[in-house]
Amino acid sequence: MSEAKASRSTKRTADRSAERASERTAALAPRSVAVIDIGATAIRMAIAEIHSTGEVRTLDQLVQPVQLGQEAFTTRRLSRKSIERVVAVLTQYQRVLAEYGIDSSSDVRVVATSAVREAVNRLAFTDRVFTATGLHVEPIDEAEVNRITYMGITPQLLSHADLANGKAMVLEVGGGSTEVLIVRSGNVLASHSFRLGSLRMLQTIDLARPGADRKRALMENHINRSLTQLGELVSSESRLNLVAVGGDIRLAARLLVGHWQSEHLAVLEIDQLTGLTDRVLKLGDDEIVKQFGATFVEAQTMGPALLAYSMVAKHFGVTHIYVSDTNLRDGLLNDIAVGGSWTAEFRNQIVRSALSLGRRFHFDEMHARSVAELSRKLFHQLQSLHQLDSRHEVILYVAALLHEIGIQINVRSHHKHALYIIKNVELFGLSQTDLLQVGLVARYYRRAAPQPSHTDFMSLDRDSRVMVSKLAAILRLATALDDTRTSRIREIECHVDKKRLLIQIPGVRDVSLEQIAMRSQAALFRDVYGLSVLLRAGES
Repeated sequence: MSEAKASRSTKRTADRSAERASERTAALAPRSVAVIDIGATAIRMAIAEIHSTGEVRTLDQLVQPVQLGQEAFTTRRLSRKSIERVVAVLTQYQRVLAEYGIDSSSDVRVVATSAVREAVNRLAFTDRVFTATGLHVEPIDEAEVNRITYMGITPQLLSHADLANGKAMVLEVGGGSTEVLIVRSGNVLASHSFRLGSLRMLQTIDLARPGADRKRALMENHINRSLTQLGELVSSESRLNLVAVGGDIRLAARLLVGHWQSEHLAVLEIDQLTGLTDRVLKLGDDEIVKQFGATFVEAQTMGPALLAYSMVAKHFGVTHIYVSDTNLRDGLLNDIAVGGSWTAEFRNQIVRSALSLGRRFHFDEMHARSVAELSRKLFHQLQSLHQLDSRHEVILYVAALLHEIGIQINVRSHHKHALYIIKNVELFGLSQTDLLQVGLVARYYRRAAPQPSHTDFMSLDRDSRVMVSKLAAILRLATALDDTRTSRIREIECHVDKKRLLIQIPGVRDVSLEQIAMRSQAALFRDVYGLSVLLRAGES
């Protein structure tokens, strides 16, 4: 080899080594991201860097007041002035993001809570924001808020001796709603959202133009109505711990607990909290700002929020409450760090919630579990056909557990009643869109295939309609495999041979009954996947 060729070869090798080193350095470099929370009273932004280890380090936090809740909770509309105020704040935030080198929309997640979610012109709002800033605003529902709260606070609960093994109510009183999780040993027993928010409460009461004393009485009456519903979520057989999250209770903790280290839970005595609540309710917003160092945003909602926390604590007879410094933005950052995927433990929580719902309707649990497990096996073995992800596996599994939940209402049309029940309940971790998809998969496990005349089905976008059809076709095969309701078929082996799906049942000699059921249940699978289905017994 000539010296010139050797030199060029050496240079190419050096260049490739340099490229690989650069790629390794880039992979190890922390990723800068931001989350923006458009709430009822303020727009908050957190900027952080996510390390290759998954560690999240917050770099900066900003807050700007807005008045979205005052409009949305009263008129259910956001005015043009308020929308332009949001655009101005987000434009300002984008300049800050540029200073941190965050210039890709994929590194910024923007969510909106109850104020935007309840506005009838929310689509006009999100479109205007996107047109002006290029940012996609995601109105998140109560289920998503609960999911993010659970992911954020669970490590603190499990690291605390009393909370790790006991029952805890995680409570957040926001501007528009109150979110509740009932957790025992890290497992979610129940979740619910109440239309009890500090700002919503103030607006309702202000319509009566009450005096100071009367105002407190009206707030207490308002809170008491929710306490009755809240009591239905909590059984009384064990002691309850109360864990509070939210900006108002965090401010109270900083005022009452000296040297609070935010990575740990603060402990507030109820007597201290009620004393502070009494003082705050007697003051105007300006006085709250001066005496407690609160912002004007905090001063507006502090009194009714602390009153709600105090009354919940007294209602359940607790003497102290734990306060977490975790907030929605922390949860959103952690969600980005794990890629937005549902962890195995989170999926288990969804399944537990579905089982609890099924038991309320006295479902055939053994059959439901068998069908769900067979559905899971079919899902995995047919991955190359449906090409769906792990979230869709959860949708299928929950639909399989609940596919007969409507029998308690009407046997003949129970698949239709299953859809109605599922889309109108709260299942921890599943959004309203998720619930509709679960309900539709359960609805189509028998009888008619999806039709253009089916309103719920046609309300989905095309990709979601295709997904529902794929999953419903798989669920039909799973129900045929347990048609005897004996759970005798536990293992399956699937093979695609030309235009046919062969399902082999190892260890079972006679599958004649299942073959009869399969002939009536396989039509949808053939229509969706273009494959006929043959069920064959294995060797003994």
